[in-house]
Amino acid sequence: MTTVAKKSGGMTRQVDASVQSGPKKLVVKNLRQTPRSDPEKYFKQVLSQLDAALSAILVNERLPYSNEELYRGVENLCRQGRAAPLFRALGEKCKEGISSQFGKPLVAQASSLDYTGVLRSVLESWEAWNVRLKTIHSIFYFLDRSYLLRSPSLPTIEEMGTSEFRTQVFSQPTLQPGILSGACSLMNAERVETLVERDSALLCRAIKMFYSLGVYSSHFEPELLGRSSSYFASWSDDKVKTLDLAHYIQACQKLIDQELQRCDDLGLDTVTRKTLETYLEDLLIDGDKQRGKLLSTTGLSALLQADDRDTLKQLYGLLRRRDLCEKLRPPFEAFISEQGSQIVFDETREQEMVVRLLNFKKKLDMTWEHSFLMHVGLGHSLREAFEAFINKSKRSNMTWGTDNPKPGEMIAKHVDMVLKGGLKAIPANTTAAKNDNHVDADASSEDEDVEINKQLDNVLELFRFVHGKAVFEAFYKRDLARRLLLNRSASADAEKKCGAGFTHNLEQMFKDMELAREEVTSYKSMLEERDSRPTIDLNVSVLSASAWPSYPDVPLIIPREVQQQTTVFEHYHKAKHSGRKLTWKHSLAHCQLKAYLPKGNKEFVVSSYQAVVLLIFKDKSTNAEVPYDHIQAASGLDDVELKRTLQSLACAKYKVLSKTPKGREVDSTDTFSINANFSDQKYRIKINQIQAKETKEENKETHERVAADRAYETQAAIVRIMKSRKTITHLDLVSDVIAATKSRGVLDAGDIKKNIEKLIEKEYMEREQTEDGRNAYSYLA
Repeated sequence: MTTVAKKSGGMTRQVDASVQSGPKKLVVKNLRQTPRSDPEKYFKQVLSQLDAALSAILVNERLPYSNEELYRGVENLCRQGRAAPLFRALGEKCKEGISSQFGKPLVAQASSLDYTGVLRSVLESWEAWNVRLKTIHSIFYFLDRSYLLRSPSLPTIEEMGTSEFRTQVFSQPTLQPGILSGACSLMNAERVETLVERDSALLCRAIKMFYSLGVYSSHFEPELLGRSSSYFASWSDDKVKTLDLAHYIQACQKLIDQELQRCDDLGLDTVTRKTLETYLEDLLIDGDKQRGKLLSTTGLSALLQADDRDTLKQLYGLLRRRDLCEKLRPPFEAFISEQGSQIVFDETREQEMVVRLLNFKKKLDMTWEHSFLMHVGLGHSLREAFEAFINKSKRSNMTWGTDNPKPGEMIAKHVDMVLKGGLKAIPANTTAAKNDNHVDADASSEDEDVEINKQLDNVLELFRFVHGKAVFEAFYKRDLARRLLLNRSASADAEKKCGAGFTHNLEQMFKDMELAREEVTSYKSMLEERDSRPTIDLNVSVLSASAWPSYPDVPLIIPREVQQQTTVFEHYHKAKHSGRKLTWKHSLAHCQLKAYLPKGNKEFVVSSYQAVVLLIFKDKSTNAEVPYDHIQAASGLDDVELKRTLQSLACAKYKVLSKTPKGREVDSTDTFSINANFSDQKYRIKINQIQAKETKEENKETHERVAADRAYETQAAIVRIMKSRKTITHLDLVSDVIAATKSRGVLDAGDIKKNIEKLIEKEYMEREQTEDGRNAYSYLA
């Protein structure tokens, strides 16, 4: 038997299943009966509530119903399929409200406001409408997320509200020009730095409104770009006329930086930013007047002259925007050529030429690296222009009427100064090592070698620009000979470096000095073997005449003791090297004399001329006066050399002799005596060796010899060309001669023509005419 448990009134009892049979009726007691409402009536009721709520929202009043009740009403209508008419009613209500609450009042007051006032009023209305639109969106959220989300052709509530504001307010003919002009006016005020902080914030809010309304690209951007273009054009025209190049560059860079920063600060579109940047480049850089200003030779020269590397870097940055950096090459080259030529041909500062050229080159290199960012084309211009002016030549007093380039001579003399004087001879503005006074001896010696090598490397860089090496070699060879023979070099290693680095033709001079030392050592060994003890210590440098400069034979009566020793050496040398002839060059000799003076014994390092003069007073008393004529007869020196020698001994820093009458000039009527009052703290004293200094006559002779050698070289090249070509036109001959001799410097066409005339006179060639009437030459065998 089956039982069923039945629950009633909270109690359970067992019921016999067999007793109950068939379906049973279930009765629910106390069930409320909801009367059926009319859907249309409900729709109108909810729509009326929503209309009242929207009216309150639009006039910014308190809602007559709760947000929840209104939201439920919207939800119910949407679920009943009434979403479409509900959205249409919402749109009509918003349109009417925007027009009545914002559009019409703004239009009415627009005539009494300036552009900024119109913009401010519209912006306030827009922000007020956004606050109200948020409330509307919260009430109609279900409609937005259900019906409108599934209807792509319909706008969202926010889009509808924005569109209606754009139509009813922004697009009004009375308001739109004022809104756009107000924003552009604020932009111009910020450009001229008259915008107050409050208006700056207003401009930022306005741009955000344009983005939100969707009118930024269609309305605001074209207006902004048009006005910006006019402003940039006017600004540029004014600055081009009123500012010099430096201030114009700085002003342009500042304006560009400010404009681009303003785009970032205001949140302008990237397209707007790029377009504004293009306008700036077009109107500030690439305009005819602007480009002429930026690339003017005068303006660039002023910046380079002032070494204003920061402004030059700004100029390079501006030109790089339009790929105009190559256009800088002509004015850059013109400046280098002009300044370099002034240095090379400045007769008043001839001795400073190399130092000035080194400083000029260093300044240009720093400008190229820092300001022009190592631009390849400008680097080529720097080197080409430097090479061009340093090889310019003109006939002047500096070169004794020849057309030899002066830099070759001055570079040789600068090298001589560095190698002869060491670190102390290097100008202070070309080295930093001189400023360090707190280094030990070893470190100081090492630093000096490093600095000397650095100076020589810099000079070598200048030397590479020089085409014709003949002038340099002639002067360098003469100076090297003095340094080697007088043992006046500060660095033996540097000497060999220069000899190999500057010209290979000088290696024989170094070999001669090595052989000369070996020869003297051998000579002294021979004397020791013979147990010969000469009264003087003789050192002789035997040199090959072909490798060394030629020196004039100056008459000099050398002391008997010295003459004896030179004769002994000459016999020794002839016995060892048969067939050789020795020619003594006493003008290059130097001596060490021991002097026993009343106020102390001294050792003098003097030239051979000075030694011969001093030895005349060897057996004289301290008060004995020797006339000029007697000294000249005893020494055999001519007036020029004797006066210079006596001047160094009686009128210079160390007055070993006394002159009567006193004075700085030596006359043939003067008398001389030993200076009994001579004293000095040093025991060993080096008296200035006058003959070690180059005379004007030597300088002139060197220049003339180089010019003559150049003429012979030119004539030889002409003969070689004529011999191979037999017949050649004048222009072709000049071109071939220049090409054949360019390794020694570029020849002037006028000089080539003069050498052609000389060869015609010598009957190496003759003139003739070609069939077409051109001038030509034929070779005479």
